[in-house]
This record gives sequence, C-alpha cells and structure tokens, in this order.
Amino acid sequence: MAPTPLADRYLPKTASFPNAIAWVVMADVYELSVVLNLREDLSDEELAELRWHLGLGPRPEVLRIVPEFPIVVEDDAGEPVIENHPVPLLGRHGAAWKVGGALTAVLLRPDDPTHGAWVLTIRQEIHPDEFDITAELLTWLAGRADDRHRPDAEAVHLGWTRFHEADRFEPLTVRDGQVAWP
Repeated sequence: MAPTPLADRYLPKTASFPNAIAWVVMADVYELSVVLNLREDLSDEELAELRWHLGLGPRPEVLRIVPEFPIVVEDDAGEPVIENHPVPLLGRHGAAWKVGGALTAVLLRPDDPTHGAWVLTIRQEIHPDEFDITAELLTWLAGRADDRHRPDAEAVHLGWTRFHEADRFEPLTVRDGQVAWP
C-alpha cells in the first residue's frame, strides 16, 4: 500500500482544503486578506511559482520561494513518516467555508505602474496549522512589496486577518522577517 496523506482519510473527496486536516476537527479558521503592489524585480521563475501558489498557473519543476512542504503520512507498515507534498498555499478559489463570501487570488499588471509593476489581491481561509509554511510565502512577498506598504524601515503591511467569528480585522504585518500572526 502506497503512503497516503492522512488528510485523504478524513477529508471528504469534494473538500477544497487539501492541506488542513485540522479543519475537520476544529474551526480555528481565519480570513486572510492580502493587498499588495509588487516591484518590477520579479524573475520569470518567481512569477511562475507565485502564480502556482495563487492557483493561477501550473506547478514549476523547481520550487524556490517555498521549497519544502512537509506532511506526515502513513507508510505501508502504518508508521508515520514525513514526505514532501507541495501544494499551492494561497490558491483556493470559490465559496468560502467559514468566513463567508468567495476565496480568490488575483495578480495583474496595473495600467499605471506608479506604485509597482504588479498588483496582488488575495482572500483565503487559513488554519493556524498553516501559518508557518504560509509565512514563508508572505515573507517573500513582503521583500518585494512597493514602498507604499512600508510604514517604517522594519515593517511591511501586507493586509489583514480576521478570526472567522470576529467582526474586526487585525493588521497583517511582516516585521524583521517575521509574520505577526494573530
């Protein structure tokens, strides 16, 4: 028997949340909203990988932005092992599960590139178990954000988070290379 991600055993086949087995058990789901203008200095390889993470393109052969996607799976003997299972981190599209509305990710070239060569809008649901791996991508994005998203030399304002039952949004900031999660 080939190793199978544990999520495949518990999530319904129609689930649109491939890397969040804990979502079935608990509802610690947050809305993640990212609104950024990105600078021009993105290579073709970086754009291809970013598009894949946003659910807007195929997976590149080599992943550099977030190179490892460790997941615990069960081997033939029933023992847990860690394998690499890359999945797009911010690429869900369609109806939201807990936060209402739609999940989306859009990357466009603006008509006026005054504040960046790319405009990016993301609205996703995220579980705290996904914070660490998603932080790798968000930190990379922060390094490419236009200056208008930098309130000071050490911080980049990416957007907002909101616990699914809350009425208020909290700022989503990368400071000194670390995402400030709720």
